[in-house]
Amino acid sequence: MTGASASGSFEIQPDDVRIIRALQVAPRASFASMAAALGLTESAVNRRYRRLCAEGVLRVVGVVNPGALGQSRWLVRLRCRPGSVEAIANALARRDDVNWVAVGAAGSEVTCATQSRDRAQREELLGRRLPRTAAVLDIDAFAMLRQFMGGRGHYWAALRGTLSPEQEAMLAGEEQPFTESPVVAGDPVRLTPEDERLLDALAADGRAGLVALAAATDSTPGRASRRLRALLRRRVVYFDVEIAPAALGFHARANLWLRVHPSEVKNVGRALAREPEIAFAAAISGPYNIHAVAHCRDFDELFEFTSDRIGALPGLQSMEVSPVLRHVKQAGTLVSGDRLVGAADPRRLPSAPA
Repeated sequence: MTGASASGSFEIQPDDVRIIRALQVAPRASFASMAAALGLTESAVNRRYRRLCAEGVLRVVGVVNPGALGQSRWLVRLRCRPGSVEAIANALARRDDVNWVAVGAAGSEVTCATQSRDRAQREELLGRRLPRTAAVLDIDAFAMLRQFMGGRGHYWAALRGTLSPEQEAMLAGEEQPFTESPVVAGDPVRLTPEDERLLDALAADGRAGLVALAAATDSTPGRASRRLRALLRRRVVYFDVEIAPAALGFHARANLWLRVHPSEVKNVGRALAREPEIAFAAAISGPYNIHAVAHCRDFDELFEFTSDRIGALPGLQSMEVSPVLRHVKQAGTLVSGDRLVGAADPRRLPSAPA
């Protein structure tokens, strides 16, 4: 993957891709340990990492798993009046309970993912606020029932093979990849105010050091380290490497809505999780019982992938391929064009056209 364009005169180089892969394996690895595994100097790794972040190609974030807190998760599709999509997408991106927003279907559809701390919060958005918006023509909401791939767990399989098994073994830390599990934990964790401050600091910078985390939580580095390990063990938080796919040459993104025979839902979900093009896959309620997100280099590759490989999965009854025109927010990170622009600060959102 040589010379992939990021912006202006900056081009992604092979060593940049290797650093991205190293971070997928060990998001909080020190520059020294990454340098040792990659055969680079520590200063080179530091410099390239900071350039990738500055160019909006890469961002390491601590992402809260709402299921560990007992929060339900929903996917929502909105069909909107022409000319209203920008305003609706930006308004959704401002909400703390909406962590992913995309515009698709020739600019007339907004898809988002919500996580509600309680039923009242969910009903406020899905039952009252959105239905009262005149620009929203139709709403479909689907409860997430089982997640097969997503977040920290997949390491984005498209970069598999970038490093040797020996290099990945040198980097692997104590945090394990995501494994298939129920969406909502049976024994939810109750966060303390100190936990909330710790999670806020990690959402701003997933690689924040223990001294910075201690300052953010008004504690000591040792206490911050112990609490972080506990939150990781309970799967309250995971570290995700947010990537701008276009910077690595992936220009065709699509939401896949699959209708699968009930007896094959688990098998299809697990098969999707093994596909390099798939970045997210979950079982959902509603007429489509599996939702997935695919990243391909172009629409021809997307066509070949969905027709030849997804279309051949046993139990598949029908599939809708909905291309994503642009992301507004992903995992709490705002997106401008094809670049990441940082944490979800509403002041960074562009104004809707008049």
